[in-house]
Amino acid sequence: MHFIQTFNGPAFLDTIVSYLSAFLFGTLIGAERQYRQRTAGLRTNVLVAVGAAAFVDLAQRIAGDVEAVRVISYVVSGIGFLGAGVIMKDGTNVQGLNTAATLWCSAAVGACTGCDMLAEGGLLTVFVIAGNTLLRPLVNAIDRIPLQGRGVEASYTVSLLTDRAHVDTLRDLLVAHLEQARFPVADIELTERGADQVEIAATLTSTAVDRAELQRVIAHLSAAHAVAHASWLVTPEA
Repeated sequence: MHFIQTFNGPAFLDTIVSYLSAFLFGTLIGAERQYRQRTAGLRTNVLVAVGAAAFVDLAQRIAGDVEAVRVISYVVSGIGFLGAGVIMKDGTNVQGLNTAATLWCSAAVGACTGCDMLAEGGLLTVFVIAGNTLLRPLVNAIDRIPLQGRGVEASYTVSLLTDRAHVDTLRDLLVAHLEQARFPVADIELTERGADQVEIAATLTSTAVDRAELQRVIAHLSAAHAVAHASWLVTPEA
């Protein structure tokens, strides 16, 4: 049998150690994700770590370190497709980025163990778990800090509601006032609102905006002829 010819006891023992290490480290990372009821939990992180270890170990045993490096590059790119599956977008809300990043790190842990770098895999596991747990209070503390106008990188949209007859005039007026206040306009969009009304929405270039100044511009435009309503909306950058 070909199996008997290719079987190598010490190499097989080495593979067992790599798989077990990947399983253990993946379990530690996945347990935290499972506890927080994330999309990719315990089993997913374990399978990602063990799978990465298996591919790297197989390549190393067959063709040596050079091919193992090549397989690692494929693992790095391939795990991106799996990570994309846990990212969900709901309007301007994006969820699952941290879970996808954790899967990426689990693959890195598996690649370390597949290369017999158990200490490095264990160290990386500690850093991943620390990033998902110890940094959480810091994130919550930062999120509670009130946002100050000029300190916020966000996307701002200024809207005017008018009738069809005044669309062109008010569009030019809106751009002129925003440019004069040094709020560069990235895009203008017209949207029909009802039978005879049109909303003019100007998206500002992503930057830190002085909200007080922007409010003064809105107040001035509100007093303009044929403006039924003027407002602005801010969407924080992801």
